[in-house]
Amino acid sequence: MDWQQWHDAYDTPESPLARRLLTVQDRIREALDACPPGPLRVISLCAGQARDLLGVLPSHTRRDDVHARLVELDPQNTDLAASAARSAGLHQIETVTADAALLDHYAGLAPADLVLICGLFGNITDQDIERTIDACAQLTRTGGRVIWTRHRKTPDRVPLICRWFEERGFAGEWLTGEGQLQSVGVHRFDGRPAPLQLGVRVFEFVGYEKLRAPGSTD
Repeated sequence: MDWQQWHDAYDTPESPLARRLLTVQDRIREALDACPPGPLRVISLCAGQARDLLGVLPSHTRRDDVHARLVELDPQNTDLAASAARSAGLHQIETVTADAALLDHYAGLAPADLVLICGLFGNITDQDIERTIDACAQLTRTGGRVIWTRHRKTPDRVPLICRWFEERGFAGEWLTGEGQLQSVGVHRFDGRPAPLQLGVRVFEFVGYEKLRAPGSTD
């Protein structure tokens, strides 16, 4: 898969991914608006080109408060994200070319005010979705938010994802309607963050096409 080319769908205004991006950006704005005064921490897993966060921060009033870490395995995408951040004068944006599944990459920034998990849940198994949500209790501060996405194709895992978050002390704040193919959710963490488990990998990136292949159970 050419993950840089994959992002081209965002440039087609009526595509499902483009509409999803706008929704995620709206939720990011609201999450930043709701954060308390002072420095803010943002973590993005499998950040890609970070069009979600970098599409919001340049014009947001909290832009200079945000220290963000974008973790993405594809070096072309991290280069593009880093260039976009520099061009916008966002000097507290870290782009890390690495495996986002390894919790070590969030040390020093977790627990964060905002955790972005966009474009991941449709590419990993159900077991790894639950493991990633479990890790969110390490990545998110009390009162912080997770913004996540998942398609609603059969089997629709969105209700299960919401249940997994709620079982771990997260309260559902917002969810796209059932009629939307690309679902976006926002969960607020009301629990106490657990210590970050260094050396732990929480998912294996399988890929949407493999997961949807005949015989797959996820």
